[in-house]
Amino acid sequence: MMEGEKMKILDGGTGTLLVRMGFTEVDEDALFSAKLISTNPEAIKECHKKFYLAGSDVVVTATYQASVEGFQKHLKMTEQEAKNLMKIGVNLAKQARCEVQKENPDLQHLLVAGSVGPYGACLHDGSEYTGKYMNTVQINELKSWHKSRIDLLMEAGVDMLAVETFPSLKEALVVLDIMNEIPNCRGWVTFSCKDGKQTCGGDNFCDAIKQVMSSSCVIAAGVNCTSPEYINDLLDSIKTIPLTKPVIVKPNSGETWNVAQGWHGGVKSITEYSKEWINSGASWIGGCCRVYPEDISKLKSTLSNCFI
Repeated sequence: MMEGEKMKILDGGTGTLLVRMGFTEVDEDALFSAKLISTNPEAIKECHKKFYLAGSDVVVTATYQASVEGFQKHLKMTEQEAKNLMKIGVNLAKQARCEVQKENPDLQHLLVAGSVGPYGACLHDGSEYTGKYMNTVQINELKSWHKSRIDLLMEAGVDMLAVETFPSLKEALVVLDIMNEIPNCRGWVTFSCKDGKQTCGGDNFCDAIKQVMSSSCVIAAGVNCTSPEYINDLLDSIKTIPLTKPVIVKPNSGETWNVAQGWHGGVKSITEYSKEWINSGASWIGGCCRVYPEDISKLKSTLSNCFI
């Protein structure tokens, strides 16, 4: 954490919180939590409120696996209806913020980040965790697909974009090209990583961070949806970069899933690791899959002496 820099507490895993709330169908749905923007918007709003009330300074919209094409295909709606639904995803987070602030006037600093997930997330084949789709998708197709959703998120009034869980630097740079063409478009970029040195697509994490941090539209960068056990090594790997922007750490719980055992394994909680991460340069911290509001609350309590 750089001297004089203010800590930000981010949110946790909206999709896995929805599952715990009883919406188990999202786990196997091609739209993941984005489906509930249409079928149960109140549930989405409630998730956002839970994270705000737990101490998150920023919540991420439930648009990670959302796209105009995806809504048209899986919800059988027109193009205009799909575009409206993308904006509703943003409005739900903004409504959650307003409702929380009405009861808590001291929370006027709360922000909404529009989630921009990778192309692979919408293929619903797990390729977001390998980046293998980058071997076949054309760059112009990728740019067109991302631009339509980014335009809608910006039109709906997000405070920033959350370009998250990207396995590939190449795809992240495509998104940054789009963002640089849009006035006042700013956001963060986080990569998913398979170990302490590489993104899930095999890019060197240090090189990836260095490149995205150099973009004027990037306000922070780091890692998300990655096991906590890899975070220290990843942070160590970027210490040679003269960073002038915040470093984000937003790992999952470290658990893995299989049919026989369900969720199992895992390591220490993000709270137990958090002070190490701060000492290693992170300043925006939250969680991803199976990181819940109570985890965010503990995280904020633990790091309260770091707020300046």
